[in-house]
Amino acid sequence: MIIDTPEVQDIDSFYRLEFLKEVYGIIWLFIPILTLVLGITIGVLVIVWLEREISAGIQQRIGPEYAGPLGVLQALADGTKLLFKENLFPSRGDTRLFSIGPSIAVISILISYLVVPFGYRLVLADLNIGVFLWIAISSIAPIGLLMSGYGSNNKYSFLGGLRAAAQSISYEIPLTLCVLSISLLSNSSSTIDIVEAQSKYGLGGWNLWRQPIGFIIFLISSLAECERLPFDLPEAEEELVAGYQTEYSGIKFGLFYVASYLNLLVSSLFVTVLYLGGWNISIPDIYLSEFFEINKMGGVFGATIGIFITLAKTYLFLFIPITTRWTLPRLRMDQLLNLGWKFLLPISLGNLLLTTSSQLFSL
Repeated sequence: MIIDTPEVQDIDSFYRLEFLKEVYGIIWLFIPILTLVLGITIGVLVIVWLEREISAGIQQRIGPEYAGPLGVLQALADGTKLLFKENLFPSRGDTRLFSIGPSIAVISILISYLVVPFGYRLVLADLNIGVFLWIAISSIAPIGLLMSGYGSNNKYSFLGGLRAAAQSISYEIPLTLCVLSISLLSNSSSTIDIVEAQSKYGLGGWNLWRQPIGFIIFLISSLAECERLPFDLPEAEEELVAGYQTEYSGIKFGLFYVASYLNLLVSSLFVTVLYLGGWNISIPDIYLSEFFEINKMGGVFGATIGIFITLAKTYLFLFIPITTRWTLPRLRMDQLLNLGWKFLLPISLGNLLLTTSSQLFSL
């Protein structure tokens, strides 16, 4: 059977076109993910610079000023230094657990960003269980810390890993109950739906005013989840040298450092989404009704405005955990557990019951 040359050329061009379409689809699949990773990296660098500048202002000293203008490149310089440092392994430790621990801590937090909306429909995965997916995934991070502490074959490290697990379990429950209250108010667990439910009444529709007790519990629990002062018991330097980080050096230590700031950033983003109205502009309709529709705008301009508003609220909220670090003393371990189990858990349960009752009476 003889096939004409033009027919062979048509078949080849057709398969070549299909191959190019597949490659194009794969590239477009990775572009949003890579853009988000780049944005998260820049966001972490900004948080590190902000914390150093704010901490310097609180302590009345000069912060970073030599690496780049106003010291903005200091965090990048520190990361580069850690990248080229030698990775040391404990001689009698479990090297597999020792190496996997930091990766689990970072990856579990990075996955949480999939359900964070930065604008109107500007989210990688708009899931019906968005907020609870974040809670489920973030609870994996302490497993990495526990693996790191156990794999280090060091008493200080192991105690730090145990503290991290106990602290996460103690404060994960009140945090979940606060999120459940928000889901009841919004009739949805999707992060997009929660923000849109707050947009109906402008500033007065924020869940901050409807759930003030839940907001305070969420704030305290998120500080404990991020292991920020006064809840940094897993790495208390006066007691445990550096906790689960004691035996780490080089890039593995840098991964723990990045994971703490990634967790702080995602917690602040969820505070913005759950309590501060997300990307919505809080201006009453009577003043700028046509400008208020910007949350429904598409295109580059609407997306840019949404991202700007979300990040502005997030970084303004970050002043609270940064200033808390230099304001409150560290709690003892028994005080930390008592606060979680004896105070925050009953109060969050009562808040959930009040929210449920109000929703039932409003039907």
